[in-house]
Amino acid sequence: MSPLRIAGALTALALALPVPLAAQDPETRMMTPRDGELPAVARDQLADWQAVGRLNTRGVSRLGMCSAALVAPDTLLTAAHCLAGPDGNPTSPDMLHFAAGWYGGDSAADSPVASYEIHPQAYARVQLDVEHDIALVYLAEPISEVDPLPLGSRLAPPFALAGYHDHRPHRLSARFDCAGRPVHQLLFVDCPVRPGNSGGPALSGGPDWQIVGVVTASARGNALVVPVDEWVRAQLLQGAPYTSE
Repeated sequence: MSPLRIAGALTALALALPVPLAAQDPETRMMTPRDGELPAVARDQLADWQAVGRLNTRGVSRLGMCSAALVAPDTLLTAAHCLAGPDGNPTSPDMLHFAAGWYGGDSAADSPVASYEIHPQAYARVQLDVEHDIALVYLAEPISEVDPLPLGSRLAPPFALAGYHDHRPHRLSARFDCAGRPVHQLLFVDCPVRPGNSGGPALSGGPDWQIVGVVTASARGNALVVPVDEWVRAQLLQGAPYTSE
């Protein structure tokens, strides 16, 4: 796998965090978003979104972070570039750990990673094809405490984005009123994303939200989303009870 290179105005959103991590901000600060970021999810709504969590990568001197979502008890959906290290080489699964519903140092459930599959077209031309920047991650320990999020195919606004970012790495952030439109094979979603939001779910069909893609990059401050495609659906056939179609 070659080093990740996204051309033009796109900014990859995997996040490397220093160790140790900063302490959680007070609740009042959590609920006051800065310009260019998703706001914190209200504390009384967090239980509805425990399927979204942090996919952490441990290195010698740092902790890398992306967002991911459970789509089956033992399976996550995330961005392919979240599984590459700083040198572009694949990250060993034993360096990855998922924390569902991460909140201020605690999680609803967690598991190490057993293996993962990257979309076969993601690196077919050596460099990352951002239009196929999607991957499935298989957990070593299935998570039964949290209901997975279903997949959908209705690419129509309003969209929702959910995940963790560098301004608020210990608290889920989300927006549920995003406009959006297709751009080639991607979706351009008019809500802001930051480092750490990579791999987080993009959803449609609220209030019964369904995952329709994953965040891959920032374009002029807003989100580029890779839609769920037939490769993802085929890999999840054994998890049919957790899909909506």
